[in-house]
Amino acid sequence: MELIQSILDFFLNLDKHLFTMIVDYGLWIYLILFLIIFVETGLVVMPFLPGDSLLFAAGTFCAGVVGASGDVASLNLWLVLGLLFVAAVLGDSLNYYLGKNIGLKILGWKIGEKQLVNPKYIAQTQEFYEKNGPKTIIIARFVPIVRTFAPFVAGIGSMNYKTFIKYNVIGGFVWVFGLTLLGYFFGNMPVVQENFETVIIGIIVISILPMIWEFISAKIKKNKAE
Repeated sequence: MELIQSILDFFLNLDKHLFTMIVDYGLWIYLILFLIIFVETGLVVMPFLPGDSLLFAAGTFCAGVVGASGDVASLNLWLVLGLLFVAAVLGDSLNYYLGKNIGLKILGWKIGEKQLVNPKYIAQTQEFYEKNGPKTIIIARFVPIVRTFAPFVAGIGSMNYKTFIKYNVIGGFVWVFGLTLLGYFFGNMPVVQENFETVIIGIIVISILPMIWEFISAKIKKNKAE
């Protein structure tokens, strides 16, 4: 329970946590951001790490954020864009490799009586994948959970690597540059700063809308078939 609360706190207070981390860790913050994005996209067992909201928050700090004490926390925009783009592409590539080489074994791993990878998430990703084909690699970038499992499922399904890497690079570019620049240009607007927690929640909600739509569409089709 404490772990879940800590994760939620980190999600909802990204601005405060990032401000402290930038001030405390200096240049190490770039490595920390790189690792968070890399692990969130690269390890199938870590789908709960922040992705969309972290990119938006990082973009906000690239424009510079002034703290209550007058301290300024800022990041280099081009360094953030470059590092996180590489992290996103490498993360998906690792996930593809894991899916292709040890995917079925990972699906069988358990902690106690509980499976390490929830079969429900794999099934949802497979349905999403079947409907949208290879472009799922791009679309999935903006859908939490599916984002982590899409390259893994592509690996299990032995998707052609040349096709995968093409969509991986395009998706990583659009995802990282789009959300980071969105934070850079709009994150420091007074209305956003005053309602940062609400904005983060909004980003998370918007991110999961495609999954909700897919779920509703599947239910409607199922009801019509019956």
